[in-house]
Amino acid sequence: ACFALTSITLPSSITSIGNQAFGNCTGLTSITIPEGVTSIGNGAFFCCESLTNVTIPNSVTSIGNQAFDGCTSLEHISIPSSVNTIGKNCFSNSGLKNIAIPKSITSLSHGCFQGCSQLVNVDIPSSVTSIGYACFSGCTSLEAIAIPSSVTSIEGCIFKNCSNLKDVSLPSTLSTITYESF
Repeated sequence: ACFALTSITLPSSITSIGNQAFGNCTGLTSITIPEGVTSIGNGAFFCCESLTNVTIPNSVTSIGNQAFDGCTSLEHISIPSSVNTIGKNCFSNSGLKNIAIPKSITSLSHGCFQGCSQLVNVDIPSSVTSIGYACFSGCTSLEAIAIPSSVTSIEGCIFKNCSNLKDVSLPSTLSTITYESF
């Protein structure tokens, strides 16, 4: 890891950001991913604690497992509608406060926002049909959430340790709620 790296300019020839490419670059504060990049690998920005600004272009279709896990200074990110896959624990333990899931996403993966203690607002579109294990577990600032009628199953521990959660709107289409969901 490059602890002193604070910024980098990626050339337009880059088409993917590999697994752990910038993992543990704790000094990295900002990155603009060039148009043409189609995938962000597993742990690509894992534990980039100083990262506050990421620009993801419309060419990206997948964001890997733990891609932004542990990015504690990352309060906002815009996920373009080109993205159709968000990996497990993709944004877990990050500083996100608000997140709007694009309509191109049909499933929220295991632990996607787990441990996002500053998360207060989540916009889940009607394209989402399933929400994975512990997706919002430990989101201690989350007070309310509406699950759209498109969702038919939520896995265990989805809202475990959400100590301030007061209002959850569950749809009548929901057929499965598993263990320790709350």
